[in-house]
Amino acid sequence: MYDITAHLVEKFGPIGSETWKAEEDRAWEEYNADILREARKEAGLTQSELAKRIGADKAYVSKVEHGRTVPTVSTFYRIVAALGMQVVLTKLPM
Repeated sequence: MYDITAHLVEKFGPIGSETWKAEEDRAWEEYNADILREARKEAGLTQSELAKRIGADKAYVSKVEHGRTVPTVSTFYRIVAALGMQVVLTKLPM
């Protein structure tokens, strides 16, 4: 059996450290980029078509989809709407 947590702690430092937090942020950004790329493909849009819908250029969409740029919240909502989707916030049980 392989202990992935031990490997991650070795690589990024203790859970909660600045290095750990930075890597966790990067992982979430990459995950969100993947979701947006797949949603665009499922919507049948090219990067150029999506860019036109949100008032950006193809290079910007490519950067977002590859995790090199994180869109502002307002741009994220424009992207989601342009894909015919919506963001739903749900309260988690506490």
